[in-house]
This record gives sequence, structure tokens and C-alpha cells, in this order.
Amino acid sequence: MTMTMTTRRFTGHRVLLTGAGRGIGEATARRFAAEGAAVLVTDREPERAERVAAAITEDGGTAEAYGCDVTDDAAVRAAVAHAAETFGGLDTLVNNAYSCHPDPSAFEDLDSAAWYQDIDVTLHGAARCVRAALPHLAAAGGSASIVTVGSVNAERHFGDHAYSAAKAALASLTRTLAVSCAPRGVRVNLVEPGTIRTPAWSGREDALSRVAAHYPLGRVGEPTDIAAAITFLASPDAAWITGITLPVDGGLLISNLGMNEAMRPGAAAE
Repeated sequence: MTMTMTTRRFTGHRVLLTGAGRGIGEATARRFAAEGAAVLVTDREPERAERVAAAITEDGGTAEAYGCDVTDDAAVRAAVAHAAETFGGLDTLVNNAYSCHPDPSAFEDLDSAAWYQDIDVTLHGAARCVRAALPHLAAAGGSASIVTVGSVNAERHFGDHAYSAAKAALASLTRTLAVSCAPRGVRVNLVEPGTIRTPAWSGREDALSRVAAHYPLGRVGEPTDIAAAITFLASPDAAWITGITLPVDGGLLISNLGMNEAMRPGAAAE
């Protein structure tokens, strides 16, 4: 993907992204770099991060790769320190790393290890990153931000109990952090994606096609849709926005197309 962005809202900006080795994280790293930011691409699988950073550099952007498991306090602190030392500070943290295990057929059969992993990576991982990054963000002169990737699962039943609970907790954490971080010049916001065409759906393209019918805009999302929202919230365009949860969901949360179809005259007879 060649970087052809003309707007450069992030010249001189320093960004650390977690879970940035593919999907939403990769698209967001590329978008920040295309608009002038220096990005630290982190992922628990270092080779993924290296691939993304190399592609950004090849396209003329500034990026470094760093292996980071967000369940490891020391690894998180090291990644943040590396970003601050390499780039001379930190302006934006993007919390994108997550874990999601599919639900068993009965909740009582849910594996405890899977439950705790989903919570630890998705919720506690973000909290670890915020704790490590805040001193650097607060030193950025009042223009810093944290953007976390949530999910529409926090708002409605779409399955995946542990993942959904963690994403709901992230929305609450966003609101409380927004208030406590405001005096330090750090804005805190969250994006809630709907169904996004990422590698997590590899081999299930037929399911994506069926899901698209439930979206008022008639399609599932692309990673670039979420990258656009994340970079907006991190940009000067959102300088007076903090503590919000922004659904980027093709209208899913405001609709019930399945119910509408069921109530259509003649539907029951077909």
C-alpha cells in the first residue's frame, strides 16, 4: 500500500501502537505514518511488527518495530521507553491489542484460562500501557492523546463473553481516565468497531458476506475505516473531544434489520 496521503496532521508526532502487526493496528500505523508521524509498531509476534515497519519505511514513512506482549509489565515499560528514547517523546498511545476466545455452547463450560487471557490482554494490557505511557504523554505539552479500540460487543449481545466484558470495561476506563488525565493535557477516547474484515476472519469470508446484510450501510468495515476514526481522535481536529465512545459500525447499533425483515408483510409466508 503506497502512502499517498496529502494531509499531514501528524508531522513531528510520536505514536506507539499495540497489536499493530496486522488488521486494524497495521492500517492505523500506516495512516499515522502517511500523515507524518513516527510510529513504533508493536506486536507480541515481532515478525509481524517488523513486516509492517519495513513496509512503512519502504513507502517513505518513519517506523520501527518492537516485540511487546501487553500481559508483561516489563515488556510494556520497555516498549514505551524505547519509543520515547527513539523518537524523543510520545504524543499518542493506541491500545489495539486484544484476545478473543470463542464461547462454548454453555457458559458453565467456559475455560477459566481462556476467560482470564481475554481479560488480561484486552483490559489489563491497555491499563498497563496507559500507566507506562502517561508520564511521557503528560510531558508532550498538552497535545497528547490515548485512543483505545473497543467493540460494539460492549453495547449488545454478539457473543464472546470475556472479550465483550473486557471491551465494556475499556469504555468505562476511557471515561474515568479522560477526567483524571485532562489536567495533565492528555485526551482519552475510544473507538467501537463493528465487524471488520481483518485476518481474524480468514477462511470465513462466507460468514462476512452473511453478516454484511445486517448493516444498514450494506457492508462490513475495513481496517482503514477504523484507522480513519482513530487518527481523527488523535489529531488536532479533535482537540476538544475527550471521554467519548465513538461507534464506527456502519449503523449496526441503531438498527435491527433482521427484525425489520421478519416484520415485512408476507415475510412469514415466504
